[in-house]
Amino acid sequence: MDRPKISIIIPVLNEVNIIGNLIAYLKEHSSGKHHLEVVVVDGGSQDGTLDALHQETDVIVVSSKRGRARQMNAGAKNATGELLYFLHADTFPPKNYDALIMDAYNQGAETGCFRMSFDTRNPILRFFAWLSRINHTLCRGGDQSLFITKALFGQHGGFNETYRIYEDSEFIIRLYKTTQFTILPQKVVTSARKYRQKGWLRVQFHFGMIHLKNRLGAGPDELYDYYAKKLLT
Repeated sequence: MDRPKISIIIPVLNEVNIIGNLIAYLKEHSSGKHHLEVVVVDGGSQDGTLDALHQETDVIVVSSKRGRARQMNAGAKNATGELLYFLHADTFPPKNYDALIMDAYNQGAETGCFRMSFDTRNPILRFFAWLSRINHTLCRGGDQSLFITKALFGQHGGFNETYRIYEDSEFIIRLYKTTQFTILPQKVVTSARKYRQKGWLRVQFHFGMIHLKNRLGAGPDELYDYYAKKLLT
């Protein structure tokens, strides 16, 4: 069998209600032109997520310690693709996403992401999603998904596991310093469920504060403590 071209790595924790839909979507909306593998990394789900995953016979299921950085690194270690594609469980990539990523790679892109849209018509969230077209670290985040060559991922040491939040942004900031980061014009659609649960103004304000704190030198523990106090309570 040919070596997979793209390994799709999905960290999950208690996502029994959506993981099956995402896996089905990935199969239905790929171009069919490239060999894919799906690696789902569970961080200790207690809601039946693992039972649902074990019904997916063509999905690689990996167990890991909890924490998205740890889980994504574990997924990368178990992936065999030349390209890694990190995807959140509540984010759906555009049609023919695999061909779009491979086309960018064949044109020299080693890493990048798609633009983003939310599954809501809230004008403020739509504005922040619009900003994802700007090629600057302030406009990046894990919800946009991330593709990267496995070689480049290894050269940068993967995700920093001391970060319990902000791990995507921290890694992408490092990539920007040494590589040409590519923004593909097509859009992923990501869930606004956190905004619905906590309130869009509250969530957006505190995410903005986390970005600011990081810029001012706050470390991973300080960022998580702020997040836990403001958005987990």
